[in-house]
Amino acid sequence: MNAPAKFETTLKDWETDQEVRWCPGCGDYAILKAVQRTLPQLGADPSNTCFISGIGCSSRFPYYMETYGFHTIHGRAPAVATGVKLANPDLDIWLVTGDGDGLSIGGNHMMHVLRRNVNMQIMLFNNEIYGLTKGQSSPTSREGTKSPSTPIGSFDHPANPCAFALGAGARFVGRGFDVSKNLPDVLKAAHAHQGAAFIEIFQNCIVYNKDVFNDFAAPKGAGDRQLWLENGKPMLFGDPKAGFDKGIALDRDTLTLKVVEATEENWEEAGVLVHDQTDRTIAHLLIEMPFGPFPMALGVLYDDPRPTFETAVIEERAKSAAGKEANLAKLLGKGQTWTVEPSEGHPTD
Repeated sequence: MNAPAKFETTLKDWETDQEVRWCPGCGDYAILKAVQRTLPQLGADPSNTCFISGIGCSSRFPYYMETYGFHTIHGRAPAVATGVKLANPDLDIWLVTGDGDGLSIGGNHMMHVLRRNVNMQIMLFNNEIYGLTKGQSSPTSREGTKSPSTPIGSFDHPANPCAFALGAGARFVGRGFDVSKNLPDVLKAAHAHQGAAFIEIFQNCIVYNKDVFNDFAAPKGAGDRQLWLENGKPMLFGDPKAGFDKGIALDRDTLTLKVVEATEENWEEAGVLVHDQTDRTIAHLLIEMPFGPFPMALGVLYDDPRPTFETAVIEERAKSAAGKEANLAKLLGKGQTWTVEPSEGHPTD
């Protein structure tokens, strides 16, 4: 778990003097402010915090955070972040990536940071497009997406970031979207998690993929299209002011999820599931729910900690060093050695 809260800061303490440069209306602005508002609530220390990014629109993030940071190369942010965490395990590491950076050229590195369970928060901004390089289709672009690289429509089946994370062994998987008032709660839960915490954040690309998430993110009628999960609470959705009117239940004959009519009064009778964030099987079903027949599952989908990678490395180092003398000269002189003598006419100095 990250260091306990003890620093008093405000949003201003996390802002740099750099001009924030994204396209007007970009969802990245909202995510930046959500993070800058959340960190003071966590009691985080700017001098002990490090933001690490790869390449892409999202990867400008470290410039705008008054913390330590690295703007690395395409897809390699997880490798750099792993090295930073091992060098100083006490640092609070935030990794910022995009659907192209993190799931295309960086997919291999992302898989390993998740399976190793390195203790950091991983924010993957998913706008289903390559924004920085002018709108090519990305690994998460929907079938039929028209772009400079797929002018007649993409026929690739899109990757599901949360399914990828869960399959790679992530012990924390969360979802939110850029302008959601609930995004800070997901960030807080990720920060409290011990290990690699993966958060997919749907982000509106105002230029190349405008309003692609409006089918579930638009405010009007959001209650029918969003399922915000809360541990220990029934999976109800619909208009909260009307007491909800639908829920998610398990069809035990087919072992699939189904939508049932339910309210806050009769949800048990209707068979509505209670969210258990440690249940990996149900998390997988929620992640794979097709939007349209089902709402979009948001919030903390899975949270089941296990020992972290850096903890195991530290223990291994301590064990291997126990009872040994830290003497580099002695180490270099151990085993077979030889002395190079100058030959005639070829002095060594």
